[in-house]
Amino acid sequence: MFNSLLNSVISQAHCQEGAGYLKRADTDRLHEIFLKFATVDKNGEKFITSEDFVRKFLGLFDEDDYNKQSVELIAGIVDMDKNGLISFPEFQAFEGLLCVPDALYKTAFQLFDTNGNGLVAFDEFAEVMNKTVLNKKLPFNMESTFVRLYFGKDKKRLVTYSEFSQFLHDFHEEYGVEAFKKCDKDGSGFISAADFKEIMLSIKSHLLTKEMKAKVIDTSNFPQGTRKISFPYYMAFTSLLNNMELIKRVYLNATNGHRTQEVTKEEFLHSAQMMSQITPLEVDILYMLCDAIHNTNGRIVYNDLNTITPEQYFKQVTRRVAEIKAVSSPEDRGVLIQILESTYRFTLGAIGGAVGASAVYPIDLVKTRMQNQRTGSFIGEVAYRNSFDCFKKVIRHEGVFGLYRGLIPQLIGVAPEKAIKLTVNDLVRDKFMDKKGNISIWAEVLAGGCAGGSQVVFTNPLEIVKIRLQVAGEIAGGSKVSALSVVKELGLFGLYKGAKACLLRDVPFSAIYFPAYAHVKTKFADENGYNHPLTLLAAGAIAGIPAASLVTPADVIKTRLQVVARSGQTTYNGVWDAARKIYAEEGARAFWKGAVARVFRSSPQFGVTLVTYEILQRLFYVDFGGSRPTGSELHVSSPIEEVVKKPHHIGGYQVAIPVLTGLETKFGISLPRFSIAKPAPPQ
Repeated sequence: MFNSLLNSVISQAHCQEGAGYLKRADTDRLHEIFLKFATVDKNGEKFITSEDFVRKFLGLFDEDDYNKQSVELIAGIVDMDKNGLISFPEFQAFEGLLCVPDALYKTAFQLFDTNGNGLVAFDEFAEVMNKTVLNKKLPFNMESTFVRLYFGKDKKRLVTYSEFSQFLHDFHEEYGVEAFKKCDKDGSGFISAADFKEIMLSIKSHLLTKEMKAKVIDTSNFPQGTRKISFPYYMAFTSLLNNMELIKRVYLNATNGHRTQEVTKEEFLHSAQMMSQITPLEVDILYMLCDAIHNTNGRIVYNDLNTITPEQYFKQVTRRVAEIKAVSSPEDRGVLIQILESTYRFTLGAIGGAVGASAVYPIDLVKTRMQNQRTGSFIGEVAYRNSFDCFKKVIRHEGVFGLYRGLIPQLIGVAPEKAIKLTVNDLVRDKFMDKKGNISIWAEVLAGGCAGGSQVVFTNPLEIVKIRLQVAGEIAGGSKVSALSVVKELGLFGLYKGAKACLLRDVPFSAIYFPAYAHVKTKFADENGYNHPLTLLAAGAIAGIPAASLVTPADVIKTRLQVVARSGQTTYNGVWDAARKIYAEEGARAFWKGAVARVFRSSPQFGVTLVTYEILQRLFYVDFGGSRPTGSELHVSSPIEEVVKKPHHIGGYQVAIPVLTGLETKFGISLPRFSIAKPAPPQ
């Protein structure tokens, strides 16, 4: 009874402390989940066993020959009574613990506090350490001065949580120093390159990426220029690995926040001396590592730093907490905040659309004139042999500015067009997205199609004016045509002439484009999920190729319906009439006129538009408390992605796996998974 009361108090304290981090505390939901995994009924009270909690709820150690001691140690973090059974108050208390900012240290403390008295004795520390994978490889000297300083000369001193957190912080560094001393048998202050590699791969392996291990540590030519490693070099090397997040901040300080700007060693040193205690030797090693992995030739960029050490656990937790807040908070925001957010996105979309439209407008003009050129019923020579011939003749007869006929109304209309397109796509995606941020491919296609359909209200008037201005220059000596005169001539309903064809073009285009862009962008991202602006541009251009080319027939029909027919040219009464007459008079190939120009226009246009939009989000991101727009954050694959897939993980438990993973990535505490050695694979 006392323990249940104690655990409830602890749970409330933890949840209050973590309230600023997680606002989804739902005791009833948590109890419902608890009952699904509770398999033991004792005196009318339900309990979860250690195996059920670790193997079924957390999804760890799911092998048949799992290590039972490791499972008991992990479950002991939650099992405060240390009786092998987890009650709901204990389950709830651990949920609260995961919400607090020092969750990793508190979790580690409870791992070593095996008797649950709130203090760690030397015997408890030694018991847990002796079961770790690391200690089995390289046993730690439990009689060292370091241990005695924390636990006392007779090792009888009990260590509090705050003291133990400092002990853990220093312990792994001491572990490395102890390993160096063991390898330096003659006390020369040097160890062999082979011993150095052994220490790195055994003790510091959790601080190394696969790329670092393969291209640096495991290579025969490392360390370069020497077969011996000095103690200062070793300390600088390990310090660099431990402080990589600080190294990244030094880089960003040197570049004023730009991630693609190259930085020399001298520039980096200058920035380091301004804001940290990074030594010149550490900087030398940093540039050596970057050059070994990426052949940087003395100049590094931010992405080079990501390949040295893996992402630390606290970044994973921070991102997951942000995701939870983003999912749970939109309905709590005021109307004014949501209006400001919409205005912000509208502005960025307008700028991106204007940049994209301007960049490829000459190609768009050539495409329009090629599609409007008749080859069947019109008597006389064709004006243009191909797109390149059209481009040359426009410049020759109308000047360079002739390539930009109709640009002004295009820019005026592109802002609401892009804004409504992006807004509707996001809105529909949100409706079909589950609570964990997953969306099916058919929902992505539907969202894109809805976005394409919604934009026609702006696109059709915009394009009919643009097209008539673009072809006006073909009539020699013709009267000057302005956007205002076209609008007056057409009237409100005339501005929507060809709207059906516009729908036939824009709906499938967006249905193809948006999902393709999202998936291609993911493929082009680096191992940390970051997209360089060039990869964003490439993703936008590649996604535009199938989208633009496959809807060319609808674009040809739309162009013919919206252009004023000249004397002797065939007139059309609607989409199907135009399709029938074009096929009868000019053949099937006529439907693909301007396809090349369309691809060369649409692909780079949308590439430039979206890369501009996403870069603006990165540079000028404003947090309105809702979900972050695509491009304003860096998505990094991590153990969290596995947690997100677990429907029973809510609240603090959504970060349970990253926190437990942090025991290894931060402190190197790795428990064996198997009870027996797995057989060696056949040769």
